[in-house]
Amino acid sequence: MIRITPFISLRDDELAFRFVRASGPGGQNVNKVATAVELRFDAARSASLPDDVRARLLHLAGARANSEGVILIDARRHRSQALNREDAIARLVDLIQRASERRRTRIATKPSAASQRRRVATKQVRAAVKRQRGRVAPDE
Repeated sequence: MIRITPFISLRDDELAFRFVRASGPGGQNVNKVATAVELRFDAARSASLPDDVRARLLHLAGARANSEGVILIDARRHRSQALNREDAIARLVDLIQRASERRRTRIATKPSAASQRRRVATKQVRAAVKRQRGRVAPDE
């Protein structure tokens, strides 16, 4: 079991790992050993996630989620398979934790009386400045 929040935890069988050869520097190790990890998590069909968290998770995942609702995380930062596996799990946990946080609903408020007076006062000052820029009447 992978604990995400006090109310959400994932079963180990919900995660699918695929190990592939990593690219980049590393010499013979890169050519021989499959150290990169592809983590697949089927968020759309996961029984561990509440519906609201699932919707926010798929939105947050963006391009990492495919059309079927499967999230793919690619981890190849480290030279060892075990560290890459832990990194992929940590990134998924972080994503689900961010999705489980509800945004506060904004409560609409009205501007205060003082702020309305200040706004009108600055408008009056600006209007007076513009009035003074008009044409000057000729002196007779």
